[in-house]
Amino acid sequence: MSIVVEHDKRRINILEKALDVFVDEGYENTTFQKIADRCEITRTTLYIYFKNKGYIFNFSIKHFLLALEETIVEIGKINELSWSDKLIQIMTAILERLQENQRLLSVVLDYLVHSVRGERDSLNHVRRRTMRLRHFQTAMLIEGMKAGEFSPGINVKDANELFYSFIEAAIFRLAVLRRSSVEDLKDAMKVAVQGLVS
Repeated sequence: MSIVVEHDKRRINILEKALDVFVDEGYENTTFQKIADRCEITRTTLYIYFKNKGYIFNFSIKHFLLALEETIVEIGKINELSWSDKLIQIMTAILERLQENQRLLSVVLDYLVHSVRGERDSLNHVRRRTMRLRHFQTAMLIEGMKAGEFSPGINVKDANELFYSFIEAAIFRLAVLRRSSVEDLKDAMKVAVQGLVS
């Protein structure tokens, strides 16, 4: 059992140090050797944990999204909250998690820029990664309408797009503009949620 725990701890340690390399070097200039050097291990040892730098990068994103998803699911289970409060708490959690992971966002942006240049299907890749998040938002809106809390005339697709645009704006502000806070977006999002209440 302790071998598994140590393996997982080492994997997380590698991810954290690899993220530093991605931030310092950019996605394209990061090599497996540079990651191994930063982790003070050999490339052979690094191969025990990850197949290549793409796997490390994808695992970082997956790790981030799974942790976020757990938070969203937990908020969704709180029966004492109204649907508008659930939506506000979920969106707040997302925006705060983005703020906490500003370095990862910078690397993702660098990756997407290089993906477009290399004609990789980056738009499709982003859609696949964010599809579950969009489904959670849609479910919150539909359940709020069924409960009579949100206006029945709401166009769910448009409302979902509105809330997703807050996420995109946060990513832009944090990764491109290098702002350190998204407090103003959280305030604007709360106003948007209150606009849905019937």
